[in-house]
Amino acid sequence: MSVSNPAHAAHFFLLIFTIASFKLSYCKTIGCPATENQALLSFKQSLEDPIDLLSSWNNSEADCCKWEGVFCNNLTGHVDELHLKSYNPFLGLIGKMSPSLLKLKHLRYLDLSQNKFKGKIPSFIGSLASLEYLNLSGAGFHGTIPRSIGNLSSLRTLSLQDNYKSLNIDSLEWLSRLSRLEHLDLSYLDLSKANNLKQVINKLPSLVELHLKYCGLHSISQGLYDVNNSSLAILQLSGNEFRSFVVLRWIFNLRSLVFLDLSHNSFKGPIPRFSNTTKLQHIDLSFNDLNSTIPSWLYSFKDLEFLSLRSNSLHDSISNDIANLSSLNTLDLSSNALSGKIPREISRLCKMQFLDLSQNKLLGEISDTFGNNMSSCFLGSLKFLRLVDNQLSGHMNDQLGELKNLQFLDLSRNSLSGPIPNNLGKLSSLSDLRLEYNKLTGNLPESVGQLFNLEMLFITDNMLQGVVTETHFSNLTKLSYFSASENHLTLKVNPDWIPPFKLKSIQLRSWNLGVIPPWLETQRKSLKLLDLSSTGISGLVPSWFWDILALSLTHNQLRGEIPDITTVSGNDPRFVCVGSNKFSGSLPRVAHTVIDLELSNNSFSGGLSHFLCDTTSETNALEILNLGGNNLTGELPDCWMRWPSLKFVNIGNNSISGSIPNSIGFLANLQSLNLYSNKFSGQIPFSMHNCTRLMKIDISDNEFVGNIPARIGTSLLNLRILILRSNKLSGKISSDICHLNSLQIFDLSDNDFFGIIPRCVHNFTAMATKIILAEYETEKVGYSYSAYSFLQTLLESASISTKGTEHRYDTILPLVTNIDLSRNNLSGDIPKELTSLVELRSLNLSGNHLTGSIPDGIGEMKQLESLDLSRNFLRGEIPAGMAVLSSLNYLNLSYNYLTGRIPQSTQIMSLNASGFIGNQLCGPPLTSHCSDEDEAPTPIDKGADGDGESKVDWFYVFLSLGYAVGLTVVCTTLIIKKSWRETYFELVEDMWDKVCVYTRIRWTKIAARCGRSS
Repeated sequence: MSVSNPAHAAHFFLLIFTIASFKLSYCKTIGCPATENQALLSFKQSLEDPIDLLSSWNNSEADCCKWEGVFCNNLTGHVDELHLKSYNPFLGLIGKMSPSLLKLKHLRYLDLSQNKFKGKIPSFIGSLASLEYLNLSGAGFHGTIPRSIGNLSSLRTLSLQDNYKSLNIDSLEWLSRLSRLEHLDLSYLDLSKANNLKQVINKLPSLVELHLKYCGLHSISQGLYDVNNSSLAILQLSGNEFRSFVVLRWIFNLRSLVFLDLSHNSFKGPIPRFSNTTKLQHIDLSFNDLNSTIPSWLYSFKDLEFLSLRSNSLHDSISNDIANLSSLNTLDLSSNALSGKIPREISRLCKMQFLDLSQNKLLGEISDTFGNNMSSCFLGSLKFLRLVDNQLSGHMNDQLGELKNLQFLDLSRNSLSGPIPNNLGKLSSLSDLRLEYNKLTGNLPESVGQLFNLEMLFITDNMLQGVVTETHFSNLTKLSYFSASENHLTLKVNPDWIPPFKLKSIQLRSWNLGVIPPWLETQRKSLKLLDLSSTGISGLVPSWFWDILALSLTHNQLRGEIPDITTVSGNDPRFVCVGSNKFSGSLPRVAHTVIDLELSNNSFSGGLSHFLCDTTSETNALEILNLGGNNLTGELPDCWMRWPSLKFVNIGNNSISGSIPNSIGFLANLQSLNLYSNKFSGQIPFSMHNCTRLMKIDISDNEFVGNIPARIGTSLLNLRILILRSNKLSGKISSDICHLNSLQIFDLSDNDFFGIIPRCVHNFTAMATKIILAEYETEKVGYSYSAYSFLQTLLESASISTKGTEHRYDTILPLVTNIDLSRNNLSGDIPKELTSLVELRSLNLSGNHLTGSIPDGIGEMKQLESLDLSRNFLRGEIPAGMAVLSSLNYLNLSYNYLTGRIPQSTQIMSLNASGFIGNQLCGPPLTSHCSDEDEAPTPIDKGADGDGESKVDWFYVFLSLGYAVGLTVVCTTLIIKKSWRETYFELVEDMWDKVCVYTRIRWTKIAARCGRSS
């Protein structure tokens, strides 16, 4: 090619030079300017970096464009973006933000979210004029958001979400200057006083996404009437306690709206019609108080892909009209009160991909809907089916195996029975299969081994039985979570078997193993959770087990010593539960990341000092510490300030001595303290009143002395269980104890308390209110640390003396109500206020010096199962109302001064006669018969008017008048006749001497009898 014209030649060479320059600019890496390099190093030096997020930022690599999180412009080399978000939920960059960032003149993107910065958001951030993206969500800043952010005129995305509620806004005026803003997230900020919110939104013409979750907007809802923003496509207003849709009428006219989240509010009444929002694909109205059926206008949304009405107050059944939603892609009606059967029409919706009807009251046989009547297009489209926590029954149908694109199947927590269909092995797309907590029987089908995409398999708590072999896992190369506890399965694989999977979680509790499976060694690098509890394994534990993050080996025959439990990787929480084995030696030291340590019922020996005090960390994360039932000795060391996260402490049933150290008061999060059956002495420390979250104190069977600290009654207002039994405590029971209105178990028995029973006991309102045992739900999605910790709280138990013997309660402990003041020196009457505790199940006041009569109102205590008033000085008759105590199955009134006939009822006649001896009683269940004059006490017979008053008996009126007249005549005669008066007084004096002698003999016999019986 020739170029004859010089001008053309010049242009040609200029073009070649330009192209070459562009090629060089792309081929050659342009380093960042030295000023920007130094600015980033200064930024790093002002911070602590415990997770090494900035570890690559150093002088050994002079080009900052190669540092982690730093992105530069390919043409200029200037720092363009900083991606410094922390992905560690516990740690991040710490310190104050350096102004050196101002030297990054070309910075467009800045993400500092989820870190631990200190102080306020610096005002100089408003000088980063080129910023288009700013994310400070959860970055640790506090205080007022600077108005200078309003200077960032190029900003398109602003996220200031604050889950910690540390930030506040004094005005929103500065937001209105961000005219290019497209994405705004102020979630969890308190906007309750921002009355100009409407004006601000209207001045953001480009706004496409608006996230205002949990911002307290209900108090300014009147100011949201007329928002006018035509560009909004994504709107989140959840958790703002809106009560009426009227205040949000502007939403109904957002023609561009695609995504709408109004969940977790307080909307009442019917679901309104979103008239002009025809582009909606996602509607979430869950967790409200809506009370209508599903409205027909929803059928008009042909593009609707997600409908969620979870946790509303919808009480209707699912309408068959649901079939009109022919374009419906996603249907979520979970967490309602829907009842009846699932309409068959649902299984004929051809575009259905996501179906969630979980946590309702749906019933009927599962095959009625998901049986042979499913349409072919439904079988081909469904990807997600969740029916968990309903009342479905019957057998699973083989046609379930024809849902060829199904990826998630959850039928757990129902009443399904019969075998698991072999056809499930045909679900080649299935990644998650959950069938736990049903009544499934038979063998685990070998076809499960063909689910080559399966990642999670949960079949816990069924009635499966038989042998599981290698075939069941043959093609499960992707399996990560396997939960099959509480079945009757036996594992039989070759000793040299190498599984095709790398599991993160294995739960085989209650399987028949016998030995620790050798193939577990192949899972060593991936395994995070291992549960082999109650599997009959014995011997020594492989050393690598102690590196597993969550380990449960309880109720086996394992032995040996436990090494120190150290941090494995990063700062991941650790759980070690090996109780009820044969481990010995001294207690292991634990890393600061250990959350749950359960070493109870083993043979550990030695003291606690090295365990509690010789730690490398100033504070530790331990929440559950269970060392009960070992051979531990020595005193309790005074270094509890290093364990501020502790919630559950059990050192019971050891041989620990000495007093409780004052540092126990540093455990501000403590909820349960168990020091029973040791050799503790001294007084209950005053510092314990700082543990204001305490719900249980059990220090029984020790040698504590002194009074009950008054501050317990005024500071520990969450206390539900207080057991001080079998100590040497003394003094009066202070009325301050009555402030504990949450108290359900109150046991001061076998001490030296004296004085009266406080009259204010009616303030124990938890004993007068019906208790419902809460049903805790733990989602088993993969592996949840919190769910695992919850299993340990189920170990909470208490020993209660009731029905004449000692019982230990655990799982139903929240239902137990008990007052035991027996074997003290209490005196006075039984306060009638006790009878207002109508939900009390056990009352024991035996072995005191109580006098007076049994309160008449005791018949109102309908829940009483055990009543012991024996060995007191009670007099009078047994109240007739006791005959109506239908729950009473233990009654001991022996060795008092009760008289008369025992009230007659089938319940009382079935009781043991020994509970009535040592009195002057007659009638069943005693063999002594009553004379005719021993009337059986009966409740007052109320007349038709119900006033309970008896008619006037004039015979007794005149008899009383005659007695009064006769007594007057005798007294007058004695006054007038001196000789008669002297004779009378000599007679009275002689009789008094005889009574004194008789009384002394009688009390001697009573004392002797009490001594023998005790």
